[in-house]
Amino acid sequence: MKILFYDCFAGVSGDMNLAAMLGLGVSPDFLGAELSKLGLDDEFRLEVGKDARNGIHGLRVDVRLTADDAAGEENGHGGHHGQGPAQAERHTHEPGRDHAHDTDHGHGEPHPHDGHHHHGHAQAKQHAHHHGREPVHPAGHDHGGHHEPGQEHVHGSHDHGHGHGHGHDGSHGHAPHRNLAAIEAVIRGSSLSEPVKDTSLAIFRKVAQAEAKVHGKLVDEVHFHEVGAVDSIVDIVGAAICFHALGVDAVWASPVELGGGFARCAHGLMPVPAPATTEILAGVPTTRGGTPHEATTPTGAAILATLATRFTATPALTLEQTAYGIGHRQTERPNVLRVHLATAEAPDASAPQAKAPNEARLLVCNIDDMTAEALGVAMDVLMEHGAMDVHFTPILMKKNRPGTTLSLLCAADDEERFKDLIFRHTATLGVKVLRLEKTELDRTFSRLETPLGPVTMKHAARNGVRLRSKPELEDCRELAKHHGLSLAEVQAVVAGCAGRGEKP
Repeated sequence: MKILFYDCFAGVSGDMNLAAMLGLGVSPDFLGAELSKLGLDDEFRLEVGKDARNGIHGLRVDVRLTADDAAGEENGHGGHHGQGPAQAERHTHEPGRDHAHDTDHGHGEPHPHDGHHHHGHAQAKQHAHHHGREPVHPAGHDHGGHHEPGQEHVHGSHDHGHGHGHGHDGSHGHAPHRNLAAIEAVIRGSSLSEPVKDTSLAIFRKVAQAEAKVHGKLVDEVHFHEVGAVDSIVDIVGAAICFHALGVDAVWASPVELGGGFARCAHGLMPVPAPATTEILAGVPTTRGGTPHEATTPTGAAILATLATRFTATPALTLEQTAYGIGHRQTERPNVLRVHLATAEAPDASAPQAKAPNEARLLVCNIDDMTAEALGVAMDVLMEHGAMDVHFTPILMKKNRPGTTLSLLCAADDEERFKDLIFRHTATLGVKVLRLEKTELDRTFSRLETPLGPVTMKHAARNGVRLRSKPELEDCRELAKHHGLSLAEVQAVVAGCAGRGEKP
């Protein structure tokens, strides 16, 4: 089995994860091209460069927002305080830390400018403050995860201080706030592969559900600020792109260091780890106090909680490759995320590790007064909002009326949200709820090269044993269209390549 192992002795954040994945061999150009499919190129650029912490060298990723650049230029601080390029002061957000003037040089480590690659439409700019001017954001705004209309920012899932630039005039130059539905529309409307879309949305939903629970809201009522900002979209969608590009069979992780202490935000002191982080990592082994600040962010936690199928402090692995994603803070404990590509023996049949069933809900209603066109629109809306499945069944109702049964499958936490959507977008007067467990096969994806072009392969496994594989339909459809072939002809070519054991 090919394993991606996360060694989280210093925690995990979205940008540290991206840097680590690039260190394992995912091409920055490939990542940039895939992210461009979101249609957000005019809102950000990606900086990738070499850096080090405590003598450990690796890659560092910064997501630079063009809105921040514009704000900086308007305020006259788009330059470097008149310093040379090697002395430019960086403005970063650190986990559990107020906005501050971080100077990454002067610690015996390579300066962040060294070896940086810039992906996007513009070259990188460093954000420098006016001389003698302190940032006027609320103290600890790094805990301003999402914003409820008419309320202060509250704690959420921004990757605090892991390299996302912000404006310096007290307001973030972010694009307009996006809620979960808006994020889903961006991702579903992109030309990313379906596996990448599904993984991205699964990570976002982890964060959204945690935020809703912490703040006593329905998921659709939470109006995200930071998690809906472009930098967090890049972190999460980028994580999904890299995961599928690596084509591993499973993701394992060590117990996750959360950090400790308190951080100041608009509501006063908040405990570390953040409330959303603890919700996301419920049931996951963690450690605390290894470093006196926030070590794991909600976005980093959601990536692990979505991708990892096993958490262990003593993995039996044969290491093949190691990479380090560098964080921005200088700390006594090396502020790096270490990842490995490794192989593991298939699980012993006498010690199965079957995936635990997921608690789910089946929402059912009968409808006899909607047209076929209207039902089709309703199905599209429900699927776009993240339903696991929606299907229609023709029935004969009372008074001999032909009707339709709508059946929707969703996670237990999404029951109320989908009830609201069904009542809003259909004519039903009632919804029945069936509580059930859903057992799923483990699914992984890999890239298969064929004479017609690359194809994404979906693999299904149980207890670590692969049961079957099949090519993604959309990839085959695109190749058929491009080459003027039938779908069956493309699938035959793919089957031949897979049968010869060609490596993805």
